[in-house]
Amino acid sequence: MSTSSRPDTANDTDTDTKPDPDFQVTPWMHRAGGWVHRHPRAWIRLGNLETRAVGDVIDGLTVDRPLYVAGLARSGTTILLEHLAGHPDVTSHRYADFPFLPIPYWWNRWLSLVPGAHEEARERAHKDGIQVTSKSPEAFEEMLWMAFFPNAHDPAHSSVLGRDDRHPEFEAFYDQHIRKLLAIRERRRYLAKGNYNLARLGYLHRLYPHARFLVMIRDPVWHIASLMKQQALFVAGETAEPRALEHMRRVGHYEFGLDRRAINMGDDAEAARVTALWESGREVEGWARYWAAVYQHVADTLEADPALREAALVVRYEDLCGHADATLARVFRHADLSLSDPERARLAEGLHAPTYYQPRFDERERALIEEITAPVARRFGYTGA
Repeated sequence: MSTSSRPDTANDTDTDTKPDPDFQVTPWMHRAGGWVHRHPRAWIRLGNLETRAVGDVIDGLTVDRPLYVAGLARSGTTILLEHLAGHPDVTSHRYADFPFLPIPYWWNRWLSLVPGAHEEARERAHKDGIQVTSKSPEAFEEMLWMAFFPNAHDPAHSSVLGRDDRHPEFEAFYDQHIRKLLAIRERRRYLAKGNYNLARLGYLHRLYPHARFLVMIRDPVWHIASLMKQQALFVAGETAEPRALEHMRRVGHYEFGLDRRAINMGDDAEAARVTALWESGREVEGWARYWAAVYQHVADTLEADPALREAALVVRYEDLCGHADATLARVFRHADLSLSDPERARLAEGLHAPTYYQPRFDERERALIEEITAPVARRFGYTGA
């Protein structure tokens, strides 16, 4: 899928691993981001101070039907995020919210007072054709989760949060944070993209019973091919630019690169197995087992929780690309967002399946992917890897 004329060259055997300027992090961003990352409790206190200071602004606001887009990286979550974020009722975190994300009201007020230079959209570091500016939506709320859940990205600890889990301090801070973001942006609905929220669906639904979830999934062969391409790309980028590695840690993106970490979906042994496979260079098997573990957890969670299942819409990448008009209609209807016929047609026009590459796995690798992923894939309507 591509949103520009530049193709998404997700061919994992032909990845260009030359250092890329898109991985450069400015000295100011590096220093400021490190300051926030190293002192989470101080920034929590500052965020609480901000809440008290703007209490009269947010007291009358409630978090109304928040929208959560979740899926393994490379499943189409970003393009769906961008389409939903364009709705006039919706706001999400933006690139410009980093690094002072814990104080969204004050930071966005400051940004509104600073004259902005003309900004040309640039392709993001993923080299997937998606053009971004500082105002583009991005998955930054993970910074909040990391501040309160220090083991969130430790593969040796389960990342799963369900209906029975409680963290009152986080829950209050999180709700206040969203209300401040809604107030400063003058929007009604909050939208978040978070790959790691796949492990928190039940918890989030307890916090917000009227939330709507959009769970992205992709055919495992194509998905694993794209994941492997991104891994090679980010390893090269972070090797050439060490600040990029630190930046990815600070924003909570451990999907790719030199510090890649598996989400522990409640099975310590399987998370350790995936990690060991990656470390030994067995990428195909590692990604296949990871794909299966993540989406098996999602399928089991939805199956066991009727209320959550009703609140969630599973969106297949292939449907978003190949049947864009009908799929977008379903997505916006599930999200309870209006979408005119002309606007739906405009959004659908930019969505299409990639036609410029094929995953280049050999027969043994394809058979391995099929063997590992097929039982889970069938639960989502895929008849074969």
